[in-house]
Amino acid sequence: MIDDLPHILAVDDDKRLRELLHKFLSENGFLVTSAADAAEARAKLESICFDLIVLDLMMPGESGLEFAQSLRETNDIPILMLTAMSEPDDRISGLEKGADDYLAKPFEPRELLLRINNILKRLPQVPSGTDILSLGEVSFDLKREELKRGDEVIHLTETESALLKILAKSPDRILSRDILCKESGTESEGRSVDVQVTRLRRKIETDPRQPRYLQTIRGQGYRLRPD
Repeated sequence: MIDDLPHILAVDDDKRLRELLHKFLSENGFLVTSAADAAEARAKLESICFDLIVLDLMMPGESGLEFAQSLRETNDIPILMLTAMSEPDDRISGLEKGADDYLAKPFEPRELLLRINNILKRLPQVPSGTDILSLGEVSFDLKREELKRGDEVIHLTETESALLKILAKSPDRILSRDILCKESGTESEGRSVDVQVTRLRRKIETDPRQPRYLQTIRGQGYRLRPD
C-alpha cells in the first residue's frame, strides 16, 4: 500500500536536483515531497510525518546546517546531508549539527539509495511479519487495528484507533499535535488530541497518571514507546 511507503522530504534550492531526487526516489519505493528552502521544509513538517530528510547544506537564507541544528531542538527525524563541500571539517560540522549521514555532490544515485536505506534500517521497527506492538499488559495489532489485554479485546473508538495506529507506525518517534490531528482526522486543535491521548492511556497504561508507554514530550508532542 502506498501509505506504508517511507516518506522522504527532499530539501534543495536547485530545482533540477529536486526533480531528479523526486523521480529517482519515487521509482525506488519512496513517497517524496520536495521543498526549495528551510522555510518551506518547516511548513511541510507541520502537516506531514516524514521518515527521513535529504537536506542540502548550501542554501540561500537559512543554510542546511542552521536548519538541521534548529530542527534537532524539537525533532529527531533522520537527516541525510547533501553538499558540494567534501572537506573532512565540513562533514564533521554537518554531523555535529545533527545530520545522521553525509553525501558529497556529485553523487551516484545508487549510493544515495544505499545510505537512505541504511539509515532507515537503524530506526525502531514494528516486529516483522506480526505487526504487533507490546505495551506491557496490552498489545496492539496494526493490521487488525485491535488492542488486546491477553485474549480480551479492548474497545477503541474510530478516532482512538486511528491515533494509536499513527503512533504505533512510528515507535519512539516524537509526533507533534498538528501531525496527529491531520493524520488521524481529529479536530484541528491540539486540545482534542490531548483528550484522545488521555482516553488511550486509560486503556493502555497500568497507571495513566504516570504513563510508561504513551509519553508526553513537553513542547513537542507525543511518543509511543513499546517494549
